[in-house]
Amino acid sequence: QVQLVESGGGLVQAGGSLRLSCAASGRTFSSYAMGWFRQAPGKEREFVATISWSGGLTSYADSVKGRFTISRDNAENTVYLQMSSLKPEDTAVYYCAARRGVIRTLQSDYNTWGQGTQVTVSS
Repeated sequence: QVQLVESGGGLVQAGGSLRLSCAASGRTFSSYAMGWFRQAPGKEREFVATISWSGGLTSYADSVKGRFTISRDNAENTVYLQMSSLKPEDTAVYYCAARRGVIRTLQSDYNTWGQGTQVTVSS
């Protein structure tokens, strides 16, 4: 089983960009589909993006489509979330998650989670 550590969060102005990273331990990273989720204050955690083990398949929440890009580097055991045109409503704790098998958008389908990284977008 992999362990996940997110980084790259911070404070950014609306319209700006950030890149989140999720570093995974373990030699089987390439067999996992990876996902990014986020939780805003007072709200449920929600799906953001997911990527297949090969990187060939991706899926995005409608709210971030066209602004966020998920990618992975299996040689570096890392998955990324490039966030552009950020909005105040993107403010949340962002979590990466891993699951064996195909991509999924439900958080209940993921069994390994990182500790999260805070992203704050000011208006």
